[in-house]
Amino acid sequence: MASNSILNAEKIHISFFGCRNAGKSSLVNAFTGQSLSVVSDIKGTTTDPVKKAMELNPAGPVLIIDTPGYDDEGTLGNKRINKTYEIIAKTDFAILVIDSINGISQKDSEFLEILRNKSIPYLLVYNKADLLNSIPNDEENIIYASSLKRYNIEKLKTVVASRIQEMIKLKSQKKIIADKLQKDDIVIMVIPIDESAPKGRLILPQQQTIREVLDTNSILLCIQDTELEDTLKVINKKPKLVITDSQVFEKVSSILPTDIMLTSFSILFAKYKGDLTALVKGAKKIDELQNGDKILISEGCTHHRQCNDIGTVKIPSWLENYTGKKFEYTFTSGGEFPQNLTDYALIIHCGGCMLNEQEMKSRIKNADLQNIAIINYGIAIAYMNGILNRSLEIFPEIHDILRSS
Repeated sequence: MASNSILNAEKIHISFFGCRNAGKSSLVNAFTGQSLSVVSDIKGTTTDPVKKAMELNPAGPVLIIDTPGYDDEGTLGNKRINKTYEIIAKTDFAILVIDSINGISQKDSEFLEILRNKSIPYLLVYNKADLLNSIPNDEENIIYASSLKRYNIEKLKTVVASRIQEMIKLKSQKKIIADKLQKDDIVIMVIPIDESAPKGRLILPQQQTIREVLDTNSILLCIQDTELEDTLKVINKKPKLVITDSQVFEKVSSILPTDIMLTSFSILFAKYKGDLTALVKGAKKIDELQNGDKILISEGCTHHRQCNDIGTVKIPSWLENYTGKKFEYTFTSGGEFPQNLTDYALIIHCGGCMLNEQEMKSRIKNADLQNIAIINYGIAIAYMNGILNRSLEIFPEIHDILRSS
């Protein structure tokens, strides 16, 4: 399968870290076989993370990320370092590039400790090994290489492929909803086409879920919310599940008989990409909010916001109508996500379809470590409409969390 045929968010992320002039970019170019990153003898040539999808045989498709040096200096240098530290959150496997001549530095040791504390698997690569009088033998987690002479580059690729094969296998086994379906089950997807819907296409969670349902040989019906009532009248077999856009949760729930299971794309992705249990437990925080509380609303993508945008308009409106209180909001998108969350009473996150699993779970864990409740759009909307328990029936293993927590 070509690497371009799989979404970047679904690929294993392999990030190259190191000090300036350790040869990160040269090593990335040698590893990918392309002139992906600009290289020079000038420190700090890489100013922003650079990404490249590739097929790493025999493991499979991966995303390679080159990062600015974490020893940069000055005002701009600090901004580059911050970009590098943002990449840690989405890294599945780290390659720490060390200058063989200078050896491991204090900055390298500090960064290595961060990787260990976050339980991110890593490999130390001593680059520029061709400049040494003699090249030491490789060890279990250390490889000596030369991007200039292409020494040990193929070995490096083989070792990395071996280390990530199990990650790719586990990722391929994760399912959005297929593990809950059987052949000939009827699944209805409610996809409203309104002013916020993209023109001429479906959004990513809808596309991915449709494909997965089709792969189970279930019977799939895709309709708008305005067609649900008539659809239920004309089909002869009871649907097993209705999956809806969270924005019409209330309407769909009022139409759908209670013996038909209901959930949303956002809740499915909370399970697929994040930690559904942790996100569900955070829902009760909505009832504890006070006037003036600060709320972070974060989206993993950077789409053009519509006039009736769900994140910046609809959710704040629903939240204030539900609680009868007023709040202060911070909105972030894309790779932006504050490290310090202590100012916030609640975090409401999107489904995370454009983030990889590692980054979504990193954000949830960061909130948990700071004792800040975090939920996602679908969970928030379902809770405020009194149907969160119903929306979790498809997941009996966590269905009673709200009652027991």
